[in-house]
Amino acid sequence: MKKTLTIIAALAVALAAQAQIKISVHEKAEDQPRIPAEIYGQFSEHLGRCIYEGIWVGKDSKIPNKDGYRTDVLKALKDLQVPVLRWPGGCFADEYHWMDGVGPQENRPKLVNNNWGGTVEDNSFGTHEFLNLCEMLGTEPYISGNVGSGTVEELAKWVEYMTAEEGTMAELRAKNGRKKPWKVKYLGIGNESWGCGGDMTPEYYSDVYKRYALYARNYDGNRLFKVACGASEDDYDWTKTVMKSAGKKMDGLSLHYYTTPGWDCDKGSATSFTPGQYYNTLARAAAVEEIIKNHIAIMDAYDPDRRVALLLDEWGTWYEVEPGFEPGHLYQQNTMRDAMVAAVSLNIFQKYTSRLKMANIAQVINVLQSMILTDGPRMVLTPTYHVFRMFNVHQDATYVPVSYRPGMIHSPDGNVFDNVSVSASRDRKGVLHVSLANPSLEEPMDVELKFEELKPGKVSGEILQAPSIDSYNDFGKDPAVTPAAFRGKVETSGKTVRLTLPAASVVVLEVR
Repeated sequence: MKKTLTIIAALAVALAAQAQIKISVHEKAEDQPRIPAEIYGQFSEHLGRCIYEGIWVGKDSKIPNKDGYRTDVLKALKDLQVPVLRWPGGCFADEYHWMDGVGPQENRPKLVNNNWGGTVEDNSFGTHEFLNLCEMLGTEPYISGNVGSGTVEELAKWVEYMTAEEGTMAELRAKNGRKKPWKVKYLGIGNESWGCGGDMTPEYYSDVYKRYALYARNYDGNRLFKVACGASEDDYDWTKTVMKSAGKKMDGLSLHYYTTPGWDCDKGSATSFTPGQYYNTLARAAAVEEIIKNHIAIMDAYDPDRRVALLLDEWGTWYEVEPGFEPGHLYQQNTMRDAMVAAVSLNIFQKYTSRLKMANIAQVINVLQSMILTDGPRMVLTPTYHVFRMFNVHQDATYVPVSYRPGMIHSPDGNVFDNVSVSASRDRKGVLHVSLANPSLEEPMDVELKFEELKPGKVSGEILQAPSIDSYNDFGKDPAVTPAAFRGKVETSGKTVRLTLPAASVVVLEVR
C-alpha cells in the first residue's frame, strides 16, 4: 500500500509539472472599451503614517524633501504614474473640516484623529499641500467631502475655494498663496455613510446626497464628477436603493471591498501564514468579480445606458497590524502574496471597465496594502508597487478580450478560483500587452497564447517572483522581491506564443 501511495504521489508531481492552459487572444474584436488609467488609482488617508512621514515631512525635516514632500517618495510615485489620488479619507474625511487646514501652517489648529489611534495632527498638510502634490505628480485629485459631521455650506465653500476664479473664497485662496484655481474633477459626497460616515440608512443617505450634491457647484469651466457613497461588499440593497432614489443625480457610485484570509474577517499575519491561508486569501480576492458583476447588474436595471460609473475606491488586503505598532495605524508588511492579490484583482477589474471606471487601492504609503513603506529616512518599494508599475502599460489602452478554460484551485475554506489570471490590451502605438499570474505555489503553468491575426515576431517582458510566497522587502536589506526581465523560454510559431509561468509569479508580456 505504501508503495502504491508513493507511485500515486510521484504521478501527481509529474502531472502538476505539465499543467497547461490555452488562451485565445481576440485582438480583432471591435468596439472594446478603453481601460481607464484610474483603475490604477491610489488612496491617501490621514491614517497612521500615510500622510505625515509617508508623504509629508515638512520643509525643516532632515529627511530630504522638496517644499516638505519627501523626495524619495515623490520619485517613486512619479515612476508609478499615479492617475488619481483620493484624499483625505476614508473615515477621516467625515470629521475633517477643511478650513482648519488652510492659511499659515503655524496658525492651524491641531486635531485629534479620533478614527485612527487618537493621533494628534497639526494640520500642516491641507488643501494646498494635497492639490499641489497632485500637480507635481500629474495626478487627478479625488476629494472626499465631509457629510457625516460637516454642513452643506462647508462643502459648497470648499468646492468654491478650490475651483472658483472669483468671489470671496477665491480671494481667501489668493490670500493663502494661490491665485489660480485648481482643477478638481472627482468629488465624493461622503464616505461609508452606512458606517463611520454617519450610520445612515440608504433611504436617508439618498436624500442627503441630493442635497449636498446640489450645492456643490461647477465654477469657471471646472466640471465636477460627483460620486455617491456606495455599498460595502455584497450590500446589494444599498446599491438598489441609492440608484433608484438618486441615480439620476450622480456621476458615480462607490464600492468598498477588502480581502482577508478568512471569510469571517479573520485577518491573520501579513508575513506569517500557511499555504492554506494563502489560497484562502486568493479565493477571497477573486471573489470580488462576482461582487462587481452583481452591483453592475443592479445599476444596469436603473441606468441601462451606463451613464453612472462604478468606482471601487477602496480595495486591498487587510491583515493584523505588525507587532509593536499602534493598532489604529493599520501598518502591515507586504509580501509576494500581496503581489498575487494585486495582479489577480487588476486583471479582473479590466474586464468590467464598461462600467467600472476607477479603483483606488488602500493605501498608498504605510497603511494596509501599500505601495511604499517608510522608516524615518529609509524607504522600500513593496511587491504590490512592482505589480502596479509593471501593469501601468494597460493605462488608457484598449481592452482586448481573451477566452480560456481554466482549471480550478480549491481553497481550504471551500471556495474555488481560476488557476491562471490573464488580461490583455493594445496601447495607442498598437502594441499588445498581456498580463499573466500563476497563483499556484507549486505548479508551473505552460501557457499557449493564440492570436486571431497577429503573427508575433518579438515577445519580451518582465517577471515578478520571490524566493517564497512570504518574502518581502525590508529596511536595510537587499530587496527580496523585485521585477526582472523575463528570461524564460518563449516559442513563437505562426499566430501562437508558448511560454511557461513559474509557480507564484506575475508576468507582463509585450507582443509585437
